[in-house]
Amino acid sequence: MTLAVERDGPVTTLVRSRFAARNAMDPESAVALTEALLAFDRDATQSVAVLFGAGGAFCAGFDLKHAAALRGAKNPLAALDFPAADGAIPRGPMGPTRLQLAKPVIAAIAGPAVAGGMELALWCDLRVMEASAFMGVYCRRWGVPLIDGGTVRLPRIVGRGRALDLILTGRKVGAEECLRIGLCERLVPDGQARAAAEALAHEIARFPQGCLRADRRSVLLQEGLSELDGLRAEWACSAAMVEREGAAGAARFAAGKGRHGDFEAI
Repeated sequence: MTLAVERDGPVTTLVRSRFAARNAMDPESAVALTEALLAFDRDATQSVAVLFGAGGAFCAGFDLKHAAALRGAKNPLAALDFPAADGAIPRGPMGPTRLQLAKPVIAAIAGPAVAGGMELALWCDLRVMEASAFMGVYCRRWGVPLIDGGTVRLPRIVGRGRALDLILTGRKVGAEECLRIGLCERLVPDGQARAAAEALAHEIARFPQGCLRADRRSVLLQEGLSELDGLRAEWACSAAMVEREGAAGAARFAAGKGRHGDFEAI
């Protein structure tokens, strides 16, 4: 099995290990990763997931050996087309890239996160990159398009001009540039991406989760909305949390917890 699922308290770490293919995605792996993330989202004991590629590679994209086998096939991607026969949204070629989970996922990136691997990283909420890690639309050179959300998420994260630069040139984007343009949120020394991402996941998992997930959902929903419609969506997502979690949190503060920016005892 190329996917291991490890749990530490409220944090689930998903470790991919197709070493010979630099963790490139094949159909079997895509199904396994999708199912594991759906199981994480359903598990009431779990709050944050970390996605990590073992062996020094986050993901080298879709396995081109499998892609080559599609040549000459009639409608080879029919099973992944929108919509599925039952109206449900099918998985993406890279697996979970069409899922809209209720909980955050953090990408821990060592080595390459390129082509579909970059799209997989963009699907995650946050990205922690090692100093020697890199991204890039490497599929540009092979005539393979971005069909796992790259043309949608990349401009939303870095802006249209920068997105087009990366998409049209297919150039390598080192970790420092990724941090500078907003492609990642944390930069850590080599060998520390997983530990740093898991520490960040535990930090996030300490907070009241209903409020956190409502605010996260509001951020995701406001894309493309007018300011007023975004405010309406924010209210719909989060207002109920004032009573459910906010009042209790305010009471803890009134009792002396978390004063002067102290987040240790909340």
